[in-house]
Amino acid sequence: MSYECFDVSIEDKVAHIVLSRPEKRNAMAMSFWTDLPKIIADIDDNAKARAIVISSTGPIFCAGIDLTMLSSVGGDGNKNKADYGAAFLDKVTQLQDSLSSLESCRIPVIIAIQGGCIGGGVDLVTAADIRLGTDDSYICIQEINVGMTADVGTFPRILNHMPEGIVRELAYTGRKMGSKELMKHGFYNEVYDSQEAMVVAALDMAKTIASKPPLAVYGCKRIITYARDHNTRDTLDQIGVWNMSMLIPSEMMEAMQANMQKRDGTYSDLPKRKKA
Repeated sequence: MSYECFDVSIEDKVAHIVLSRPEKRNAMAMSFWTDLPKIIADIDDNAKARAIVISSTGPIFCAGIDLTMLSSVGGDGNKNKADYGAAFLDKVTQLQDSLSSLESCRIPVIIAIQGGCIGGGVDLVTAADIRLGTDDSYICIQEINVGMTADVGTFPRILNHMPEGIVRELAYTGRKMGSKELMKHGFYNEVYDSQEAMVVAALDMAKTIASKPPLAVYGCKRIITYARDHNTRDTLDQIGVWNMSMLIPSEMMEAMQANMQKRDGTYSDLPKRKKA
């Protein structure tokens, strides 16, 4: 299937989603927001891959929301119209849900960032499990520079990746933060000297993840996210119930034998999800 904003390929249990509008600086058109959750759901629900890599094309990763899309929100945008606020909220909720698909899917998502990651692009990358960057990459919470408060996912997630004071500085000033600072503050897992090297590393990392028992990886993702949003006691209860329900002794034995024999393990894919 072809998409306006993405190229999608799957190989060796790894899905590679590439932002593919370099002539538009990979600005997020309306089709971006509708297609992304469909792509993620298709991969996840049909167990087509065990890890996802998202990368981009051109000199920058993403310029943020396509401004031509915003002009259609709430009709002509007249702030005195009674229905403007409700229409705006409906649209924002749709955009939020689109990016939340990365967090709610069962498989890990690795994002490889080159050049600028601006506005809505920051909302996107904060929803991933792992972020890699190039030396020349940077992020910018651009919304303050256009008189807005970021509303599609940056703030509830970026605080899990960087200290609050740093986040407040970026949010209030709208300044760019480069790769060295992003690495220093823990936003990036690693920085690379070229986009090619970064994408190779991202795909290699995804292949390593794909070689592990998928249900155990899913459990890790689910519990890490749960732990972020809950206290220690609740999380201990959650992981106990999860393992009580989900541990598969045969896959544990296969994992231990594969490690001892220095070979890849053979594991079942996650079950496909049935549509209602």
